[in-house]
Amino acid sequence: MLTNTGSAAVHSTGIIPSQTIREMLKKARIISDLDVTEKQIQPASIDLRLGEIAYRVQASFLPGQSSTVMEKLKNMEMHQIDLSNGAVLEKGCVYIVPLQESLRLNTGISGTANPKSSTGRLDVFTRLLTDYTSEFETVSGGYNGPLYAEISPRTFSILVRKNSCLNQLRFRKGNPIAADSAMRKLQETEGLVVTQETKIDINNGVAISVDLIGEVESGLIGYRAKPHTAIVDVDEPGSCSVLDYWEPVYRQKNRPANLILNPDEFYILMSKEFVTVPLNYAAEMRAYDTKVGEFRVHYAGFFDPGFGHKTTGGSGTRAVLEVRSHDVPFLIEDGQTVCRLIYERMTQVPERLYGTQNFGSNYQGQGLKLSKHFRDLAAG
Repeated sequence: MLTNTGSAAVHSTGIIPSQTIREMLKKARIISDLDVTEKQIQPASIDLRLGEIAYRVQASFLPGQSSTVMEKLKNMEMHQIDLSNGAVLEKGCVYIVPLQESLRLNTGISGTANPKSSTGRLDVFTRLLTDYTSEFETVSGGYNGPLYAEISPRTFSILVRKNSCLNQLRFRKGNPIAADSAMRKLQETEGLVVTQETKIDINNGVAISVDLIGEVESGLIGYRAKPHTAIVDVDEPGSCSVLDYWEPVYRQKNRPANLILNPDEFYILMSKEFVTVPLNYAAEMRAYDTKVGEFRVHYAGFFDPGFGHKTTGGSGTRAVLEVRSHDVPFLIEDGQTVCRLIYERMTQVPERLYGTQNFGSNYQGQGLKLSKHFRDLAAG
């Protein structure tokens, strides 16, 4: 079903935009201990804030359909950490943090969560939990209850505090199908991806491949995280020197354009494709697929309306790939498909678009880019 309000088309199903998220706040469908700030409201999602207590737990867990998260914590908790004035979450450990936001959704409204882009680029494994669930990152239709973040830093220990935002939540009205036929049409009319390849692969999403040619002059193709570093303060952009935390990875001259991923090491690479998200669509990069190899790509997979779009200053933007190999060394080659991008229609074009002047966007027009916490190499 499609209606019209002025020049803005409104669909009865799809991803909910920023203006509808504001309405949900006014109607107490989204509830918070403190007032939600304007900065939290993204074009197609809301940032979720940490509460004041982190629970160190023995292992990751799901509450299941018969338990709440707090009931499970009684048996899994090791100790509590006060986040009021900041605290370090150590790499290799698992924490559960009650979030400040909770939900009282209408029937037919569901949610999907993902780490924020900066969180994923730090290799901080962050997943949303609700009560009575058997799935991470999923909020069932009509859910009424609290929200929790499971946080497991994998490479860098991080400093967080009450109000830090590590993940974000999208709301979906109904159950619209992200059809390949619609994405093929969008590719023809909008140019979802631009690449030197003659054919765009759209099959269960738009194929995204890895660029191992890299920068022409320097040959830089990516970064590999160093295993022993200082902490990263998640609320302090530009506070870290790149070379204290990362080892640059360069293309080898006169050698095939490939890279062997070492087991359990973390890499930042980039796509060959320049990605565009139409103003009335949102996109999600689907993570690990065993059919493409024994490695995981992209922890943080939300792409907002306007990402890479010419009207918002993007003109096509590379996707940054967060890559980790599992169990065995794995060879990836230039142009190899590593993941797929799924586009879903918005119920309405958001009032705020990624990349516009009234909305801060750290990664519009990006190439190979680390998280906002790291200064450019030239800056030290």
